[in-house]
Amino acid sequence: MKKSYVVLIVVAVIAVIAIALFGWVKSTYNGMVSVEEEATTALANVQSAYQRRADLIPNLVQTVKGYASHEKETLEGVVNARSKATSITLNAENIKEYQQAQGELSSALGRLIAIGEAYPDLKANENFRELQVQLEGTENRINVERNNFNKAVQTYNVAIRKFPSNLLAGIFGFEKMDKFEAAAGSENAPKVEF
Repeated sequence: MKKSYVVLIVVAVIAVIAIALFGWVKSTYNGMVSVEEEATTALANVQSAYQRRADLIPNLVQTVKGYASHEKETLEGVVNARSKATSITLNAENIKEYQQAQGELSSALGRLIAIGEAYPDLKANENFRELQVQLEGTENRINVERNNFNKAVQTYNVAIRKFPSNLLAGIFGFEKMDKFEAAAGSENAPKVEF
């Protein structure tokens, strides 16, 4: 009879430990899923902001085309850069490639906007001014969304790298995500020439 009490106590202790362990695994796993979803949603918001910029570009190109048709090389550069940038689907694995294509598009847009300075009639055109304002606002949105993404990735990476969560992260295949980083050379001030 004493053996049956001991066995019963051991079984009860094992059951309590198993239930507690299951609760911890469930809570930790669900927490990692939640922060991963927040990071992927933030990444989708970044892509949405970039898409908004890509959608504005054809209107800007058409407006400039009417005033500066001999700036064909610049216009083609913008169209080609937009095409390249929109052909890459943003995901957690190709952030650097996507960011490089977007950087090329930003550079081409900068050259296109500079054309506006050289053509007073274009600069005064209401459509051109409105598109410039929308692009500026979109660039600000892109920056905000990239920062939000980086914060979400930081939360996710911390969640999967902390002990003992890191043990479960490895078992369930949660991997560290990359953040958006500054483009190469952006630490140098741009040269402005008049």
